[in-house]
Amino acid sequence: MPLRLLRFATILLIALLSGLAFAHVLEQSAKMQYDAALYITLQKSLYVQWGPPHIGGILEPLTIAATGLLAFFTRKSKRDLWLSFGALFALLLAFPVVFFWLVAPANAFFLAAALPTVPLNWTDQRSNWELGHAIRFGFQFAALALVVLSLALDTKARAAV
Repeated sequence: MPLRLLRFATILLIALLSGLAFAHVLEQSAKMQYDAALYITLQKSLYVQWGPPHIGGILEPLTIAATGLLAFFTRKSKRDLWLSFGALFALLLAFPVVFFWLVAPANAFFLAAALPTVPLNWTDQRSNWELGHAIRFGFQFAALALVVLSLALDTKARAAV
């Protein structure tokens, strides 16, 4: 696969992935106002397509793999290697680190919740879930910025020649 096509595909994948997390960030202010029953119902129904085996669960490992390949294939250019490696590092902080630290435990908690009984610490879990997605968006957006910057600097260098 030509490097330009790999870079293009990686940018699209990171953009799609960060879009999922950005949607969570945009929903946060409204969802923080919901009562426990509504919040838990949404967690159990609205976000099913976001995890495995659906597209959301496939998109993240695919994006990480594409970014890793990009770092490998740009290794001859120190600048591109470091920008791609920085993007890969940011994505790996978002998943698995932040995901399994904050989001996955909250996901398990909400899936196990049996309404109409509301677990006592549901607000703590809600805060972890929302914070986790905000942090993940930050890392994913940083990864996108680094890969786009690599492309912009490469394009600028080609134009100067």
